[in-house]
Amino acid sequence: MKTGLFVFVLMLGNSMGCSPAWAEQTCDTSIYPLSSPVKRFIDNGDGTITDVEPDLTWMRCSLGQLWTGKTCTGTPATYTLKAAQDAANKLNHEGGFANHADWRVPQIRELATIVERQCSNPRINLTLFPNTPAVYFWTATTHMGKGMEAFAYVLSFGPEGVGHKKKDQMFDVRLVSGGIPSQ
Repeated sequence: MKTGLFVFVLMLGNSMGCSPAWAEQTCDTSIYPLSSPVKRFIDNGDGTITDVEPDLTWMRCSLGQLWTGKTCTGTPATYTLKAAQDAANKLNHEGGFANHADWRVPQIRELATIVERQCSNPRINLTLFPNTPAVYFWTATTHMGKGMEAFAYVLSFGPEGVGHKKKDQMFDVRLVSGGIPSQ
């Protein structure tokens, strides 16, 4: 085994009471260090973490999951892009979460800052964002090409990377607070 190669094994439960599924994350730091190291983030102790480099606060769990104080439980909910934005607005209108009332769907460049390039299945630091599935997540960055108004960018924490999907498709969401929400 290479020096710096480590494996995380996590059990992903199903809130429907079905048998749990196993997923294995592998990370190889033998060539490059982690792109999202724990030391770059401040644990706010309330289900959020702050990335000090771009000064963004992230929900540790995907929408639909519950922060237990140690991990994210439950199954993430899926949303259309409009429903995801509406969910963030509703949360803010009802008082917010963790002393923030400016939650929003992140721009593609913001969500890309939490991708862990040295890991796969999922490509995210599971210490920071536990039980994140290796699936597409919405971004608020819309496709700017002619005839592409119905599309927005998505980012997968699986092998797919970045793509553009119709805004009425259903994908996971992780909300962010702070920063300047521009395209």
